Amino acid sequence: MVKEPRPGRVKTRLGRDIGLTASAWWFRHQTRTLLRRLRDPRWQIVLAVSPDIDGLTSRVWPGDLPRHPQGGGDLGARMARALRAGPGPACVIGADIPGITRARVAQAFAALGDHDAVFGPAPDGGYWLVGLKHPTRAPRTLFRDVRWSGPHALADSQKSLPGLRIAHVQTLRDVDTADDLRAVCI
Repeated sequence: MVKEPRPGRVKTRLGRDIGLTASAWWFRHQTRTLLRRLRDPRWQIVLAVSPDIDGLTSRVWPGDLPRHPQGGGDLGARMARALRAGPGPACVIGADIPGITRARVAQAFAALGDHDAVFGPAPDGGYWLVGLKHPTRAPRTLFRDVRWSGPHALADSQKSLPGLRIAHVQTLRDVDTADDLRAVCI
């Protein structure tokens, strides 16, 4: 899931700490590096873009990668749409996590072999990855009543998947603030 890297429209909490232009620049370069690092024949990378129209036509992202609009709604509605975009097992990741590697994504897909869902926790109570073995069979409660951007996002998201077998992969830090940025750069 990516946003068009414009000052004031992306990484605004980080922008309060380091400046809006600097935070947009960081996100653009972080995302481009991440996309290069994650290319692998074992999966297809699809960009869920926002804003919808600008993201679909943007020249910022590699032109060979398919794109789907995130559409409206809260983060949960947009992630559910992204998960259901393809025919098989799918994982959605945030682009602001420098620690994501091909090996970590492969671990998440492997966990879906004997689990229905997988999460990559973040230290702040959120998560950097969510995956579903059968996205089109996800319960209607998927991401309902989740308190986003806080310490309950992971727990609330897991509660929205009653009866499903859930796995966790490695905890990784996302970058929302200057302190987060310093922590991942060390």
